[in-house]
Amino acid sequence: MRKMVYFVIVGFLAQMIDGTLGMAYGLSASSLLLTHGLAPAVVSATVHTAEVFTTGASWASHSYFGNVDRRLFWRLVIPGVIGAVVGSYILCQLPGERLRPLIAIYLMGMGILIVVRVFRTVPPLKVTTYLTPLGFIGAFVDAVGGGGWGPIVASTLIARGNHTRTTVGSVNAAEFFVTLAASLTFIFSIGISHAPIILGLAIGGIIAAPLGAYACKKIPLKPFMFLVGLLVIGLSIRTLCLL
Repeated sequence: MRKMVYFVIVGFLAQMIDGTLGMAYGLSASSLLLTHGLAPAVVSATVHTAEVFTTGASWASHSYFGNVDRRLFWRLVIPGVIGAVVGSYILCQLPGERLRPLIAIYLMGMGILIVVRVFRTVPPLKVTTYLTPLGFIGAFVDAVGGGGWGPIVASTLIARGNHTRTTVGSVNAAEFFVTLAASLTFIFSIGISHAPIILGLAIGGIIAAPLGAYACKKIPLKPFMFLVGLLVIGLSIRTLCLL
């Protein structure tokens, strides 16, 4: 029972961060499960299965609060689904640790750029270029590393000038289809296990989803961006230190 409560709390905190800042559910939960000695493919499969429920709740919550840009949402979904399937299949065949240093360095650069933008006047833009490769790469890395969709996709869009609130809402909404595609690929490739962990993470995430979406709508823009940048930098440094 204590373990179940523990995983519910972890799922709640991870989804609060993800729903508010648009990232880090997968990275937070995956880091936890890796300390339990689980294989990378099993960790990613477990986290993505739980995320099907949390991202579904997050999608509904962000839609309710008006945080979703429908055009951006659909342009991320299709390449994201393809990237998730390819990444999940490759992870089931090969180890994904070799990609982590490059991903961490890239994310650190994005985080620094976001922090710099906090202290500059940058009018909100609707980024419409390179969304297909961004969605594919974000989902591919997410599936291989057990997390990364939000840090790669949301941080890149925000760093390029996209409005923070609608970026977070749209990226969170599209993540439902990305996690669903990854989960189905994992299930058909290696099956599913660790049901208590999945259940705990899912329950905590579902409870936190509407709270995170509400916080996303209410938090002021510049402090919000600053938190996003610091989070990306911190996660990148942590990843590099653990290599």
